[in-house]
Amino acid sequence: MIAVSDKPIRAGGRRSRIPPGAFSGPPPPGPSQGKEPAAGGRSRFNADAIFRGITGSFAGFVLLLVAGMATVMTIASMPAIRKFGWHFLVSSTWDPVQDQYGALPFLFGTLLSSFLALLIAVPLSLGIATFLSELAPERPARILGFLVELLAAIPSVIYGLWGIFVMVPMLRNGPQAWLSAHLGFLPIFAGPAYGVGMMAAGLILAIMILPTISAISLEVFRAVPRAQREAALALGATRWETTRMAVLSYARPGILGAVILGLGRALGETMAVTMLIGNRPAISASLLAPGYTMASVIANEFSEATGDLYLSALIEVALVLFGLTVLLNVGARYLVWSTVKRGENRA
Repeated sequence: MIAVSDKPIRAGGRRSRIPPGAFSGPPPPGPSQGKEPAAGGRSRFNADAIFRGITGSFAGFVLLLVAGMATVMTIASMPAIRKFGWHFLVSSTWDPVQDQYGALPFLFGTLLSSFLALLIAVPLSLGIATFLSELAPERPARILGFLVELLAAIPSVIYGLWGIFVMVPMLRNGPQAWLSAHLGFLPIFAGPAYGVGMMAAGLILAIMILPTISAISLEVFRAVPRAQREAALALGATRWETTRMAVLSYARPGILGAVILGLGRALGETMAVTMLIGNRPAISASLLAPGYTMASVIANEFSEATGDLYLSALIEVALVLFGLTVLLNVGARYLVWSTVKRGENRA
């Protein structure tokens, strides 16, 4: 500390006085000054803890909701589980009059229609995502991307009505009639051309899952580091070789996740498939024959289920569908997240 006297001094020819303590350090904190930061810190800590608790409870509510749905369906389906056991999943008998129930036709119809949808939608979706990400100019890419995503906002019943009045007559009088007449000796094209059936259900599902797979694949492609594309081009690779080696190979887990998410939607689709698949609880190798899915049988027969065992069997079908959908979506989300996270780390 510098000692300062009270005597007047000259500064620039004028007499001035430096007040005592002008060069001394700040005064030591008093009792009140030492307590205010701690109180402010405690209030901020309490606010953060309350905010974290509230938002965490919201997230936990979702988990409780999923667990609650699974628990309620398990309890409600226990009569059918006790009576049929695993035989319920491998039996093809569905006879409400005799109280004999087997879900194999519905499992078969759900998996076959979803497989047909993926077979059609995956190449188209990847082509759309590749064009929008790698080839299209920025402005047309935004417009086309918006139009593709708009397809996902169309209600399912609209797809079903369009399928009934437009697609089914075209299939019945065109491709199905030709396949039945010329390739009917093959099991997959045997039988008359009804229009409705497994082929119609697969086509409408392909249209419905196309925007989902396209949109997610597009985000995965955009997460690929630009340095990989530039390195491939610098080494003399063509645009196709750059896309194949630097983009598609890198984004393979994310693409698989997008496909699984599309499969999850195809498995749970109800209205459009119910209107087009024919709703016959039978297993047929022909794509022209009517079929049934797990979602369709629940929508069609739940209001008619008067017996306890009948209702329990339908709820068990719903439980199986619920488990498949949850497992597929969890796996798909993990694959997409891992791809995007890897791209962020390398960027």
